[in-house]
Amino acid sequence: MIRFARTVTAAALTTALALMAGCGGSDSDAEAGDDGTALKKVTYLTSFGSFGRDAYAWVAKDKGFFEEAGFDVRIRPGQGTGGVIPAVVSGQAQFGPIDLTGGLLHMGNGQSKDFVAVAAIQQHTMAAIATTEGNGIATPKDLEGKRLADAPGSVVRNLFPTYARLAGVDADKVTWVNGEAQTLMGTLAGGSVDGIGQFVVGKPTIEAVTKKKAVLLPYSDVIPDLYGNVLITSKKIAEQDPQMVRRFTTALLKGLEYSLAHSKEASEILRRHVDTTNPGAAAAELELMAAYVTPKDGSVTTIGTLDSGRVARGIRILEDAGALPKKLTPEQIIGFGLVPKA
Repeated sequence: MIRFARTVTAAALTTALALMAGCGGSDSDAEAGDDGTALKKVTYLTSFGSFGRDAYAWVAKDKGFFEEAGFDVRIRPGQGTGGVIPAVVSGQAQFGPIDLTGGLLHMGNGQSKDFVAVAAIQQHTMAAIATTEGNGIATPKDLEGKRLADAPGSVVRNLFPTYARLAGVDADKVTWVNGEAQTLMGTLAGGSVDGIGQFVVGKPTIEAVTKKKAVLLPYSDVIPDLYGNVLITSKKIAEQDPQMVRRFTTALLKGLEYSLAHSKEASEILRRHVDTTNPGAAAAELELMAAYVTPKDGSVTTIGTLDSGRVARGIRILEDAGALPKKLTPEQIIGFGLVPKA
């Protein structure tokens, strides 16, 4: 056990150092754009680590979309909804994606309120429990008696009681342990846990890391009508500089659209900035994510839009499950005046 612990610690340290080195390429020394206009320095946090699903931020930087919009963007790996929100509210970062449901839980339970969503990244939640074949998990009920890992503030973990209740699972019979974005899959591969909190697009990366077939239990199968990630900023920035927010949002969504249309190129761009990237897995994540950004049913024609009615229905689902007090409205968390128009 001591040898295993040392191995895990060493692996985590190596991963952290590699991540820091990889992300160093996200910084820019540029002081001005091509027209001589000074670029506004902005710190952007990814949703969760530096996986393919977040490659669009590096694409927006690499392809010059941020610079064209007047920004010098530093990209840093986020640690889930519970890490991105306080960083944005405190001013450590100006923008970052969070899971909308996780944001509602934070706001509704009084953990934080000084942030606002300004665009949708995914039109449907991608939250899921992930495992591999051989761990005895094929249905939600199989989670009872199992050991799961995730970051303390992640939406998968925070939403689990609601998911468990609606899926007929006794949440008290499930043990959660703390994990970090970049080491979760390694923890699953090592066998110290039976499953991890993960987005459904993580399937290719899980299989690349564990060398086993991934099994996923998507929350969307049990909790319908919930949005996935949304881009947030602080209420202070939204109120004081709405034009800056619109310019940044447009540039980021341009990177998102480009990444979905050119997944292999986007994965190579990510690898140039994050040298721990598996390009094949990163491209596969983007290809899986496309169905969540632009649903095939044609219900969304413009990337980034948010519908007040759908947000309200999601709030009611959480209220009925006892996860939220009956007081939230869509307008409290969505800056509809800043959201891209359909």
